[in-house]
Formats: sequence, structure tokens, C-alpha cells
Amino acid sequence: MFLFRKLSTPGGAPKKTPVIELVIVSLIAQSCTAVSGLSEKNDQSLTLPQVSGETNSGESDIQKASTGSDSLKKQGAKHRFNGTASWYGPGFHGKKTASGEIYDQNKLTAAHKTLPLGSKARVTNLDNGSAVEVEINDRGPFVEGRIIDLSRAAARALGFVKSGTAPVQVELISVETSSSN
Repeated sequence: MFLFRKLSTPGGAPKKTPVIELVIVSLIAQSCTAVSGLSEKNDQSLTLPQVSGETNSGESDIQKASTGSDSLKKQGAKHRFNGTASWYGPGFHGKKTASGEIYDQNKLTAAHKTLPLGSKARVTNLDNGSAVEVEINDRGPFVEGRIIDLSRAAARALGFVKSGTAPVQVELISVETSSSN
């Protein structure tokens, strides 16, 4: 690329132009700022409106969940969001999950793209109010518009095995640490 081209000086030794280096650094800094701004807007769109008795700190930075329950309470709506859930089972039953354990469609487990493996989440069906606690042991879903893939057992507990999908609220309730993750 022409931005990285070395220019010759009268002495014949190639020399980088300082102006080009400054332009490159400036462009990189601007792109990082733009991506950060988009990420913050996306995170804010995932948070729920305040529910009575709950507070939202208004922080826009993504914070990693720590193992302390106080930390989870402080993060509030950062790890609580609404969307469409689906379930998966027969084709994956008996195969290895992202966490390394064998998938059992009869256990209360789920796949999520970003929640820590081994963590626990409460999933509430917004159509009927039923809720279930699941362990995040896999990655997914890989279908646009879905926020969580539940095991067949979890979908049964929430009452949407037949329909295949349901509007849900997902809330991170605990983060387990392990030496393998």
C-alpha cells in the first residue's frame, strides 16, 4: 500500500515519512472510537427499561461479570435482556458442547453467545410467566434474531417445545469460575 511506501532521501537510505505514520495512528484511533461508540449503543439497546424496585446505574461500559454476587447486583440490567429463545436437542444430544461436557437435552442447560460458560441464568417466558434456571454450557444460537438456545428440558419447563420459539427475558444470576475456562 502507498501509505507504507518508504521514501528515498538524498543520502539514498530509505526513510519513513513521519506524516504518514501520524495519519495511520490517527485513522486507527478514530476507528477504535467509532467501534466503541457502536458497541455502547448496541449494549444500551439490549437493556430493559427499569422495573419498579430496580435501578439502572446508567453506565454504558461493558463490564465482565465477576464471581461476587454484589458485583452482579451492581451491574443490574447489563446482564438482563429480552429477545427470542429457541431450543435444540435431538441432533446435538450426546455431542460435546463448547464447555467440553456432553450435551444432554434432558438437563436444564442453554447456549449463549457471550455469557460465561458455567454461569447460571434465569430465563422467563414473557408469554406465560414461567421461569427456569439454566446453566450456560454451549455457544449459540446461530440463527439471526435469537438470543438464547435452550435444551429441550428447559423449553418444556417454559412451555414452548411445540412452538419452537418464545419471547423471553434472560438474566445472569451467577458466574462460576473453573480452571478450564
